[in-house]
Amino acid sequence: MSSDLLSRAAAPYGEAVSIGAGGKRVTVRDPKILATDATDRVVWQAVFGDEQLREAARELLWELGQSAGVGPASIHDLYIARGRGECSGFTVPAMNVRMMAYDTARAIFRAAKEGDAGAIILEIARSEIAYTDQRPAEYVAVITAAALREGYSLPLFIQGDHCQVNAKKYAVDPEGEVGEVKKLIGEEVGAGFFNIDVDTSTLVDLDQPSLDLQQRANFERCAEITAFIRSIEPKGVTSSVGGEIGEVGMKNSTVEELHAFMDGFNRTLARTGKLAGLSKISVQTGTSHGGVVLPDGSIAEVKLDIDALAALSKAARGDYGLGGAVQHGASTLPSNAFGNFPSVETVEIHLATNFQNIVFDHPKLPADLRKRMMAWLDTNAASERKPKDTDEQFYYRARKKAIGPFKEECWSLPAEVRAAIAADLEKTFRFLFEQLKVNGTAGLVRRTVRPTALSWNELHKAAERAVDDEEAGE
Repeated sequence: MSSDLLSRAAAPYGEAVSIGAGGKRVTVRDPKILATDATDRVVWQAVFGDEQLREAARELLWELGQSAGVGPASIHDLYIARGRGECSGFTVPAMNVRMMAYDTARAIFRAAKEGDAGAIILEIARSEIAYTDQRPAEYVAVITAAALREGYSLPLFIQGDHCQVNAKKYAVDPEGEVGEVKKLIGEEVGAGFFNIDVDTSTLVDLDQPSLDLQQRANFERCAEITAFIRSIEPKGVTSSVGGEIGEVGMKNSTVEELHAFMDGFNRTLARTGKLAGLSKISVQTGTSHGGVVLPDGSIAEVKLDIDALAALSKAARGDYGLGGAVQHGASTLPSNAFGNFPSVETVEIHLATNFQNIVFDHPKLPADLRKRMMAWLDTNAASERKPKDTDEQFYYRARKKAIGPFKEECWSLPAEVRAAIAADLEKTFRFLFEQLKVNGTAGLVRRTVRPTALSWNELHKAAERAVDDEEAGE
């Protein structure tokens, strides 16, 4: 990126940020400027600017994050420390930031600062990247900008959630579909996602006669993708990689399935050399993504098997040294359920749908905007309406698809509207951090996580070289 373009991107900061010609290209003369509305203008460029200015703003935000100590990092070492019994008693929230991403992330960091919480993850899934119109480089820029704006001062754990193999596409073209997942992961790592959830659980075949055979395609492909991640992560970074033994919304997982997956995964990965393995394992214990919506639009009660989750977490730690088991699809659980997760040493839970619900259902969201979103769904998502769906069921399930097409309009809502929505989001994050007992984990993060300083060029060159090598070998 030319110095002239970086200087244009940095213009909102005035003389507080200067751009050099080489070496340390970005110098912050007055750090206080980063927590002002100047960052609001820079992040707008990073999302909605023309192509050149957009890329310059993203590079600028990366370098500012590095200088301020809020660069992306891996949570791997913290999770492995937990596997050794060196820390316990909390559950890391992995929060999918879909809608009004900058305002939502700012609310997360305000709540984290208030509670001195450091063990938090911000993530986005393969499917969400498409329907929210947020490619990985944009996502990292937005999360970094939000941290700078709120004066957050800890490493950012940014995660690729559900890097999932599509079972139907895999059945037709296995190598092609796995290749698409690797391509996405290459893009994510190259943007600063140093936490990756590999989801090959879609390949589990319960019709096979043994647990090993049921899990085989799952653990073999997961090991293959893990080895790929190790080949592209920048020098000095050990990405946190998670596997998954049961597809969310399907049959509940068992300890025996965990053993079959982990034993097979470790055998397979060992054939590729001495590589770091998994740090956690995702399981299914009764939840579903987004919850099950009833005809009146309410969410059905979830029968969460907390005892199974406890047993799976214990086996993951005790038998394999992982941080523990991960629970997906948790955001629509009743509020009194969240305290259960730390009590059974669940290492991580994934939270998404309720945050978008807060935005969609907020009384301050303009009625005209909501009406136009639903009209857009009637035309563009009609194929997703099931024959017996009520309007409430259809709109609840499909409305996430309107996030991308209306992204700029939501970012452009009046300041007082965005502030009201963000205040309710922040209240929710504060509640979750308290229930999950991650308040006070900032010190633990500082002790266990050693972020690798990376320039923008170093980050991209490492990933591009490794991806090129992978493609050349195919």
